[in-house]
Order: sequence, then structure tokens, then C-alpha cells
Amino acid sequence: MTPLGILDQSPIPEGSSAGDALRNTLDLARMADLLGYTRFWLAEHHGAASLACASPEVMIGPVAAATSHLRVGSGGVMLPHYSPLKVAESFSMLEGLFPGRIDLGVGRAAGTSARISHSLQRDRRYSPPDDFTEQLDELAGLLEAPSSGFTLFASPTIWLLGSSEQSAIWAAERGLPYAFADFINPEGAAYALWYRENFISHRGSQPKVIVALSAICADTDEEAMRLSYSQRMSLLMLFRGRTIPIPPVSRAEEFLKSEGMPPELLPVGRRLITGSPEVVRKRIEGVTANYRADEVLIVTNTFDHGARRHSFELLARAFGLNAH
Repeated sequence: MTPLGILDQSPIPEGSSAGDALRNTLDLARMADLLGYTRFWLAEHHGAASLACASPEVMIGPVAAATSHLRVGSGGVMLPHYSPLKVAESFSMLEGLFPGRIDLGVGRAAGTSARISHSLQRDRRYSPPDDFTEQLDELAGLLEAPSSGFTLFASPTIWLLGSSEQSAIWAAERGLPYAFADFINPEGAAYALWYRENFISHRGSQPKVIVALSAICADTDEEAMRLSYSQRMSLLMLFRGRTIPIPPVSRAEEFLKSEGMPPELLPVGRRLITGSPEVVRKRIEGVTANYRADEVLIVTNTFDHGARRHSFELLARAFGLNAH
């Protein structure tokens, strides 16, 4: 059975605070640890009214401390905003505290608007250079060669995150494990296969693929679809330049009805798997086979935190996870 993990975006339900959302993340991690999930990654988003986590490294420590079995990591750190040395130091500390349990997933995307991305830069006189590959190589070099003059405690596993062909090329060239965001681009299976076929091993590394999927599971297909309305509305508003807290199902349903398309087709160009446990399991297994993925990460954003917990409980049973 393909290992199952969670990519948590710390969704903020309407009427709740960011603090509530982060506490929900900790609650979900504790449950996932007991249910037998393998990984728990924290996303990075800035200036989003719907998502609370702007700093994965701040959340990784509390999540790892509250759990015992999960690998905990970033999904991911948006490297263009930061100094490779600072990222290496932060994650080296985390790996030192929780040896063998920390993943450093890095990505190129801004994770925010152009205005906020500019505000994250230290030197705002100029546009930041497009030097992601140089940053990535510097980061890997710092973690692989602690004798370079910098004091690092330990080296976490680096994953390259992506949703495009270019990210597959960079991961293959550098012999890095690769996590593809199917929930952003559902056309990534060919990129994942290209990555495997063109992988260049570094120090004995082997190709490894995680596919990250958006899914909501409920007791019935109808209930799962209803629950998905909140996420569908939130994404549509995001695409129109406005972020909102995750709306209640009833208000989202009214909004989607006004769009003139079946809700299951919205938003266009995104894959959101919904259904009862057996339906969701079969669809996840189908996508996993297309990607030839070694692991799956699930993104689940609902208005009700209890519904999100129940979704992951149902998935754990459907996939036969080994509870602790």
C-alpha cells in the first residue's frame, strides 16, 4: 500500500482566527500520528485570509514535539525569499532536535502576491534576481558539506517541490527527491515520469516521487461533495484576486449555483477528489499509478475542522494504515 501523508495549509474558517487554525493544525497532526500517516508537511503562504501558516519552520517544531512517528517538514519553504544559509541553519536545528524526522521541502513559487513578495525582500531597490537554481545548489552544498566553515548540527532531507516541467528537470539533474503539486496542476504525470527516466544519482540517491492531491472524504459521496463547496468557492475567489476565509458550506453552495456550471467542474483546471471512502481510495490509487508515485500527500480544506478530521479518519481506514 502506498504510504499516505498530509500536506496541511492551516485553513482559516470564516469566523475563526489564524491562531485557531494553527491550533487545528496541531490537533490534526496528533491525530495523524496515531492513525499511521507517514508525513505531515506545512505549507507557506503570505497575506492569505484563508491560510494561516506563513512560516513552516515555526510550525514544524511544535508539530514534531507533539508527535512521535510522523516525518514533519515544509511543503514548502519558498526559497527565493530567503538566504540559503538561514534556511540551512533553521532546518539543521530542527533535525538536531528531531533526528531522522525532518524534511526540508523547497519551492520556487512566491506563495503570495507580487506586492507582498517584494515586501519580503531585504533589498527593495531592485527586483530580486531569478537565481533559484543557484540558491538551491548553495543550500544543498551547505547541508552536504558542513566543513565549509559554517556550523550546522545535522542535515535534513531536501525535497524539491514543483508543479511544472522545469521543477522535474531541476530535481532530476540534482538527484533530489521530487514532490509534485497535482492539486495545482493535474497534468503532472508526464513530468514525474520524465524525472524518473532522466534521474542523475548523486551519492547513491534514487528517484523518489510524492504526489500531493486535494481530497475530501465523507460517509457518502453527496456529503463529500457538499463539504467541497467551501474549498471550491475559496479557490475561485483566489483566482479572481481576492482571498477570503474558508466560507460555510451553505454560503458557498449559493455562490457556486450563481456560477452557471456544475460545482464538480469548479474551479476549472483543478483536481479535487471527493466521495465516500472506497470512491476516494480508488481515485487516489489511480492518480498515484499515473505518477508512479512512491507516496501521496493529501490536502483537505473544509469549513468545519471536525469534518476535516473525519475525512482523514475515513482515509486511514480505507487505506489500511497501521495505527500506533
